[in-house]
Amino acid sequence: MSRDLRPPVDILHYEIVQEQASALGRMGRTLEQALTRLREFDAAHALSELPTSKQTARRKLVMEAGQALWMFVVQREASGLRDSRHIMRAYSVPGEVQLCMGLVPAPTKPT
Repeated sequence: MSRDLRPPVDILHYEIVQEQASALGRMGRTLEQALTRLREFDAAHALSELPTSKQTARRKLVMEAGQALWMFVVQREASGLRDSRHIMRAYSVPGEVQLCMGLVPAPTKPT
């Protein structure tokens, strides 16, 4: 039976760093998926001719991508990675997604 001779604090620190890396990966994949859905929508629809129903659907996709971006940036900053410019370039995050990062959509009223 092998025994880990590291101090318990080192073992805990290792586990925390592993979870931070795992969370960063999950958040990055979530952002990629949200941006892909937005890009696919834009590729399938001409923005200048969107009916109101499609504008609402697109706005929802932008907000979802903004939320995913916010979660990823917060997780990165919690891990000590403060510069978000790299994310914006690497993921080609549109300006409109950056502008709604962290915004919580207003609750919809039943009609």
